[in-house]
Amino acid sequence: MEAVRRLMDLRHRGRAEDLPVVLAEAAPLLGADAAVVLLVDYGQEALHPLRGTPLGTVTVRTVEDTPAGRAFTTAEQQWEDGFLWLPLLHGAERLGVLEFRFTAYPAEATRHDLEIIAALVAELIASRRFYGDAVEHTRRRMPMQLAAEIIWNQLPPLTFAVDGTMVTAVLEPCYEVGGDAFDYAANGDTLHVALFDTVGHGISASALTTLTLNTYRNARRSGLSLADTCRSIDKWIRAQYPGAFVTALMGELDMASGSYRRISAGHPAELFLRDGQTLPQLPTPNTLPLGLGHMLPRPPEVVEQQLEPGDALVLYTDGITEARDASGELFGVEQLSDFMLDSLGRGTPAPETMRRLIHTIVSYEQGELRDDATAAMLQWRRH
Repeated sequence: MEAVRRLMDLRHRGRAEDLPVVLAEAAPLLGADAAVVLLVDYGQEALHPLRGTPLGTVTVRTVEDTPAGRAFTTAEQQWEDGFLWLPLLHGAERLGVLEFRFTAYPAEATRHDLEIIAALVAELIASRRFYGDAVEHTRRRMPMQLAAEIIWNQLPPLTFAVDGTMVTAVLEPCYEVGGDAFDYAANGDTLHVALFDTVGHGISASALTTLTLNTYRNARRSGLSLADTCRSIDKWIRAQYPGAFVTALMGELDMASGSYRRISAGHPAELFLRDGQTLPQLPTPNTLPLGLGHMLPRPPEVVEQQLEPGDALVLYTDGITEARDASGELFGVEQLSDFMLDSLGRGTPAPETMRRLIHTIVSYEQGELRDDATAAMLQWRRH
């Protein structure tokens, strides 16, 4: 309880960078020799000590092929050679791991207490991160371009889950992305989800994406229907950026019934996965890209699909399927489908599947993406 009290004091005072010292002082109260926060970087490749951790007290842990990495990817405790790693989860969002050093494997009751400490630490990181830059300094392994800074500051957490339904997303290149964005919101039984792909790159693209994203949220929060939301975004893009356009998938899922409704504004159709198979794609597009809707006399068409428990929808931008290898061969929809079915068939958690997908795309293009690559997966379970 003394360890909890010391950590709880940070809710009312202190910064995220004060957490390492308080945690180190609390470690003996938990029966541990040491305790360190490791946060995942933007590329989700390694776990780094939170800024404020004394130098030399811990090493960087890679996500691949390390016990710390397995704690992150599986969201389960890992023990090896006197170290215990617990996942740091804020809701379903994976922040990193909490690393403890012990002289002996702790008892079950102690491990249970440490899970509570890990949950508290995750909450503190999430709540204190906006009062300083310690978390950002820790997660960034290279300078972030301004266009990417603008986009990342507007996005929701990469992963969210409620009542068995999960949405999880990835973006690359994470330090340069400017034209892609995603959004979601759970209101009552309705989960709103959207993916946007803006024409162009750099600051001009991020400015257009900013307008699109916030117009979408304004329309959603004003209670507009999908069709009216589409018209509202189209109107504002045309007024502020004549001649520019944004492709989009905007959907609504009734989490109680599994009823899915969506509009594709010039955007590729989502993958529809069920029981280890790819089902036929939903009709697409249903209207012109946002900003060009005035060229089509009819209103946007809303497509409806009834999901079954366990179904997954994968939304993606063309930076995923149009990635090219050294020979110029496209990654393509079929290879994307095979990847997703194989990963999910192995029981890989959805956030980890998406992390591996984006790393596969980056590797496919020899580390140099030609276009922003963004994907989001929606999994439905009846609650």
